[in-house]
Amino acid sequence: MLRDDLRTLWTEPRPPDPPARVRRDWALLAASLAAVALEAVLREDVVWRPVAVAVAVWLCLLSLWRRTHPLTVVTLAFGSVALLPVASLVAARGEPVGLNTGAVVLVLVYALPRWGSGREIVLGGAVTLAVGSLCVLADPAPVAERIMGFVFLLLPGAVGSAVRFRVTARERQSEQVRSRERERLARELHDTVAHHVSAMVIIAQAGRVLAGTDPSAAVAALEGVEEEGARTLEEMRAMVAALRDRGVGAELAPPAGVTDLERLVRTPGGRLRVDLGLDGELDALPPAVDAAVYRIVQESVTNTLRHAVDATELVVRVAAQGHTVRVSVRDDGRRTGRGRDGYGLTGLRERATLLGGTLRAGPGTDRGWHVEAELPSARSERGAHSRPRR
Repeated sequence: MLRDDLRTLWTEPRPPDPPARVRRDWALLAASLAAVALEAVLREDVVWRPVAVAVAVWLCLLSLWRRTHPLTVVTLAFGSVALLPVASLVAARGEPVGLNTGAVVLVLVYALPRWGSGREIVLGGAVTLAVGSLCVLADPAPVAERIMGFVFLLLPGAVGSAVRFRVTARERQSEQVRSRERERLARELHDTVAHHVSAMVIIAQAGRVLAGTDPSAAVAALEGVEEEGARTLEEMRAMVAALRDRGVGAELAPPAGVTDLERLVRTPGGRLRVDLGLDGELDALPPAVDAAVYRIVQESVTNTLRHAVDATELVVRVAAQGHTVRVSVRDDGRRTGRGRDGYGLTGLRERATLLGGTLRAGPGTDRGWHVEAELPSARSERGAHSRPRR
């Protein structure tokens, strides 16, 4: 398991689009250089003052590239820091070389796990541990202070790892939300296209039958096909724009709802008569319920056009009763070879369940196919809305 975790860490990519430099980077650089100048002027016990100042300024400048080149910056910074205790040991000096403002390297330790790839984190962490251990050994301070200093050196790395984990988790959650929304829109696209294409097929069949005896009726049928095709393309363009990952500015029409049912049930071709009945206060339903009612009726009409044999009438009833909306769709056709629900009804049943309702579909007692749904219609100031007629 440990080997798998290390392999996963090694192959971890960098976070996308790290900012190169922002305003606070220049503020940090200015503050760090000012601190270096003050310490170099005011501190009297600085050993090898020109070298210490040069190293401190170098460390401050490296912070500008900590996000875009985290491993390179850490290697250069800690390589420079490692030269100071080595020089102190070679020169047999009793005092450490360097300025306290060299602590700016803590910012680089934070940036390594925050912005580096897995490989960079492993290699940069090894450099940090090696140089930190060397500084601990060369430091004449008491053991407890050296240990605390070593822990303080590693603490920014832990903070950077925690911040990266939190950001990654938030991005993963946002992507899951976007994925669920794209799935919902894809289902809407399927329902819309299936309905319109089924209507176009019915119109074309009627036009072919009437072409020999009533040319004007055939022309009207062709006009109906054209109208349905144009409406299909319009709705497809809107939904496909919303399905794009980074589609910005797609001005989508509000989802269809109860007020659009009259247009929906105007089935062309004259083969099927639709009896639509609306009862109760249906003009202020929550948006999700409003759209669900429309999709239930749309899928039922589509299934009737595609599967009902010898169907002449479709009865649609939508009624608001208290805190419940009841939807009933029944046809009088014969069903042959239909042993299970298709993807459309399965999706509608899932939608109803998510809204806290139920949906049942099956053959009638005598003939036809019945769809019954109950959805909650609890109103709230945030959920209720008034839909304009299209």
